[in-house]
Amino acid sequence: SLSIRVRSLVADGDPEGAEEMLERIPSKLGDLRHRTYLPVLRLYLDKGNISAAVRIFKKMRGTSTVYFEPETYVQYISAITEHGFFSPESDPIEGANEAGYSPASGPQLFDQIAAEMAEDILEISSASARRLYTAFKLGFQGTDMGKKLEEIHPLAPLSPRNKAAEGGELIASRVSVDSNTAICPRSGVKLRLINLEGDEKKELHEGLLELSASTFEEFAQKVARDGNYDKAQAALSDFATWLDTREGDPFTAIIDGANVAFFGQNFAQGKFNYHQIQFVVDALEKMNENPLVIIPYKYGQSQFFVHGAGGRVKQFLNDEEKAILENLQQRGKLYRVPSMWLDDFFWMLASVSDQTKSRNGADLDIAPDNGDSRFPGARPMLLSNDQMRDHKLELISPRLFRRWYSCHIVNYSFTAFVDGESVDREIGFSPADTFSREIQGNSSSVSSGQGEGGTAWHFPVSDWELNERMCIRIPTS
Repeated sequence: SLSIRVRSLVADGDPEGAEEMLERIPSKLGDLRHRTYLPVLRLYLDKGNISAAVRIFKKMRGTSTVYFEPETYVQYISAITEHGFFSPESDPIEGANEAGYSPASGPQLFDQIAAEMAEDILEISSASARRLYTAFKLGFQGTDMGKKLEEIHPLAPLSPRNKAAEGGELIASRVSVDSNTAICPRSGVKLRLINLEGDEKKELHEGLLELSASTFEEFAQKVARDGNYDKAQAALSDFATWLDTREGDPFTAIIDGANVAFFGQNFAQGKFNYHQIQFVVDALEKMNENPLVIIPYKYGQSQFFVHGAGGRVKQFLNDEEKAILENLQQRGKLYRVPSMWLDDFFWMLASVSDQTKSRNGADLDIAPDNGDSRFPGARPMLLSNDQMRDHKLELISPRLFRRWYSCHIVNYSFTAFVDGESVDREIGFSPADTFSREIQGNSSSVSSGQGEGGTAWHFPVSDWELNERMCIRIPTS
């Protein structure tokens, strides 16, 4: 195969020959993959031929069949760093302008490559973060801006460093970003919460419809029971149509009904508690929100099985609970998900629905300084404490999933009810994230008084704490 022939030339120490072979391959063959280019790129980097490495890297980015891995970017950035090309005083990389980089050296070159990485990659590993630190330590050795980068034992992990950087200091640090203010203690910049744009909402909307259909098919194959599968498969599309065509005020809050009803109910008398749902609905309405409660079909019946602290038991709704259920239904505040369907598809889709007729083009989002004491952020917000770890949608569209989760999920906290009683009627709401879990750059010269300009880049690290980042900032002078 082509990959084997390329590796053979690379093994002979001939990256130029391997690159020439790649040039002769017609693009229509579609055989140029990441694994095909990677040995050539690595050999150029190992030989210190940064000019050639830049050339082939840009070819890789321009090839639609190449999907980058985080480690490839880290190797590329590390090699350029170690050869000093990110220093403000560096000469330009030969041929980098022709490849599309302008300027072709200095902090602005790093910013361009980091921006490319942000488009292709969500996060790096702790090993990659350490590799970047080592590269900056070597590449800026002997400079004033890099003098505070300390030697680290080869087997030691990077330790958090949260002391504010001095003016003109190079930052290459593991940092703990404040989860309330989103401010990085080293660079002083405030990280952004990156919203889903209109096209991204549509893409997520379509992805949910496709994923739900395939998930239902998998479930149907596993469960041997009679049922109108065609009707069930159309359920989510029908729900989407209902949201777009219904009249009245648009929904501004979606409630994960099962999550709220079971919150804190892990005790002997715990159950699916409708009083907790009503409590959250009341709290949201006092905040001028228009909530929609979404529950699995069985919990809308007068009796159903639940799994509690005492095992699997049958729960019977009492008159008060039935009254809450009926009232929500009569007011159009409740949607029962058809049986055999996962309710998470429904409340996720509701949070990104255009609600075309009821919204009538209005912007539902709430600004932080709205003056009405309304909870700020995207609308509809989704009330749930579900962490949604390893959700299928994250595996299919990780960037969209993360942006959706960060912008729409709102967590809640209250004292659990025992039947209809609670000792404390206070409820608290908090955003799931105050800043996005993806690579981002922010101007440190504008956001803080620390340093002499430059962009502070923050890289999420998969095996660090959620609020920890690898922070890199090269001062412009």
